[in-house]
Amino acid sequence: MNLNDVQQRITRITPEYLQQLDIADPRLSEAMHYALMNGGKRLRPFLVYATCKMLGGSTEQADAAALALEMVHSYSLVHDDLPAMDDDDLRRGKPTCHIAFDEPTAILAGDALLTAAFELLVAAGPLQPAQQLQLVQILSRAAGAAGMVAGQSIDLSHVGKQMTLDQLSNMHRHKTGALIRAAVQMGAVCALPEGDAATEAALDEYATAIGLAFQVQDDLLDIEGDTATLGKTQGADIELNKPTYPALLGLEGARAEAKSLIARAHQALDTLQADTTQLAELADYIIARDH
Repeated sequence: MNLNDVQQRITRITPEYLQQLDIADPRLSEAMHYALMNGGKRLRPFLVYATCKMLGGSTEQADAAALALEMVHSYSLVHDDLPAMDDDDLRRGKPTCHIAFDEPTAILAGDALLTAAFELLVAAGPLQPAQQLQLVQILSRAAGAAGMVAGQSIDLSHVGKQMTLDQLSNMHRHKTGALIRAAVQMGAVCALPEGDAATEAALDEYATAIGLAFQVQDDLLDIEGDTATLGKTQGADIELNKPTYPALLGLEGARAEAKSLIARAHQALDTLQADTTQLAELADYIIARDH
């Protein structure tokens, strides 16, 4: 599966899974669909599928984990865009959820997507209960105070403040990197009920490196991209005076950092006794993309 295949699969299976949730309010349902179905690269689901397939699993084994992860990612974007946080009007080229609906509805839609993700992970399917429990543990930790939420909190508390490179990288290992690491970990669990320590360590090194590289490229695109291509407001980080890699390292230094991180990712993959082509290609895409 390539990235386009994953985008099409997520688009196809999402309505089917959302119907199973028995959403009790039509407006809430509409807002959840809007947040989840308005495009996106689907990079995290791709990592779930690619890792699962690489380790001998099937596409069907990875479906629930891929969509649950995208639900959590989409919820985080809805909340990130709120006036109390980044106060953005555009997401993926469309009005943000609180602009398309209203602020209370956007908050509730995000809440509903987050909780629905865990309902989905434990629904009947091809995985064993032990695998489902592992997936819940991985995603809850990555999404919460040990992962993404902590990163968001660090980010908001450092607006207008100086950060060292170590501090900036630590923030993004949590804010952006935690769900990317979770995607690879969840893909492995979908394929293998009992993991291999060496494989898990190599995959975690890979995921950590591409997670940071993804953020470095995002920071570069915030300066060098344009609003139409990015699908969100260009220059938003500069406007908010947020700490970024280019602000700390300069443009050339940030580009060099991204390339160094991708080299680390490739080195980690080289230690695996498996066909890592898809994961390697994704690593290269991360710093070649324009949105």
